Amino acid sequence: MALASSSSAFSAISSHSQEILKGSQIGSFRSLDRFILPSTAGNVSRRRGALKPVSAQAKRSKSVVPLAATSIAPVADLERENKGIEKEVDYEKLAEDLKDASPLEIIDKALEKFGNDIAIAFSGAEDVALIEYAKLTGRPFRVFSLDTGRLNPETYRFFDDVEKRYDIRIEYMFPDAVEVQGLVRSKGLFSFYEDGHQECCRIRKVRPLRRALRGLRAWITGQRKDQSPGTRAEIPVVQVDPSFEGMDGGIGSLVKWNPVANVDGGDIWNFLRTMDVPVNSLHSQGYVSIGCEPCTRPVLPGQHEREGRWWWEDAKAKECGLHKGNIKQGEVPQLNGNGNSAAAAATTENPDIFNTQNIINLSRPGIENLLRLENRREPWLIVLYAPWCRFCQGMEASYVELAEKLAGSGIKVGKFRSDGDQKEFAKEELQLGSFPTILFFPKNTAMPIKYPSEKRDVDSLLAFVRALH
Repeated sequence: MALASSSSAFSAISSHSQEILKGSQIGSFRSLDRFILPSTAGNVSRRRGALKPVSAQAKRSKSVVPLAATSIAPVADLERENKGIEKEVDYEKLAEDLKDASPLEIIDKALEKFGNDIAIAFSGAEDVALIEYAKLTGRPFRVFSLDTGRLNPETYRFFDDVEKRYDIRIEYMFPDAVEVQGLVRSKGLFSFYEDGHQECCRIRKVRPLRRALRGLRAWITGQRKDQSPGTRAEIPVVQVDPSFEGMDGGIGSLVKWNPVANVDGGDIWNFLRTMDVPVNSLHSQGYVSIGCEPCTRPVLPGQHEREGRWWWEDAKAKECGLHKGNIKQGEVPQLNGNGNSAAAAATTENPDIFNTQNIINLSRPGIENLLRLENRREPWLIVLYAPWCRFCQGMEASYVELAEKLAGSGIKVGKFRSDGDQKEFAKEELQLGSFPTILFFPKNTAMPIKYPSEKRDVDSLLAFVRALH
């Protein structure tokens, strides 16, 4: 009789719990407070202290509130059911449905759907906009960041300002100390200047990110289509992550949200100014895209923001690997040791540039003849370029105008396409580092002189030529 009574009581409790759950909102961990037993409610933080930190050590198998396990158990069951539903979501259709939605609406949808299993990836630049949007939704949210150990001092101070402004704790992920030690001991502190940034980024950024994401089911990034030439032009606002795995493991176990994918960089900054949020002080010094200190520098007026990152490499290799799944297929073919494109996109898809009667198109034999001559009849100014390179495209107008100004001056102005099959030759014989490279061939000097500045306006180029002529 006692057994029957106990069974009946348990059924009543279970039935009551299910009725309560019907009214709850699945996917938001804020509702967990409603299921805390009265005896333990006072011991549980309703703020960030109750949130599980980013971790790849274990799946979410334990309750956020262990002492309330009896009443939370049905929530865990429904969460597992909910995960099964998520796998069947058509994210391509969802991306299409949300393509015209505001970042606020997209982030609200992401936080509602994934609750405590989603986090904002904060890089310390304009990503603060994501945190501001998350705050405006009124929902709880989490933020994590990758501390590579080589960030600018200004970036660390910015992190602290953000934590205080939003009353949060950023969940930092650090690189493996043994791996960093091995890299530095074998190659030195600045090996990336010689053999490319990929290895260092893989150790300091990609692998820590991989560990962080294995503790999540979704993440929010600040990727925009206008950020990087040739690599981010087709970013959807939401997608199944093509590169990383989530807590359930396997391909398709992680969802990636890019709520500002369709937003112009200028609009992001208008939003930041309007909301009067903290920003990295490096922005006022000419930095736009901010990464590690040795690999980031300010950009000049008229330069693309990505030119400040890994400036010694090709324009189309300016990715660290965090978002490699969003690089357009065919845009960045095979990469060689220093992160440069081996095939260099030598296609006919991009029309040729610098087309004017004042600019001479040099062939391989022509540029080789210039190199061999020790006493030239007239000096030459040559640009080594690739038609697909946006930085080359960006200087086209100024270079054409310069050629017009130099017409009749005795200085020849030319161009030599240096991608594809000509790239190795240009690197070995013509000092090609990245596109564009500008060389001046004086009358009485055998070796060409490389233009050292990133300023590509007419006056700067003209001053360079006149100083050597």
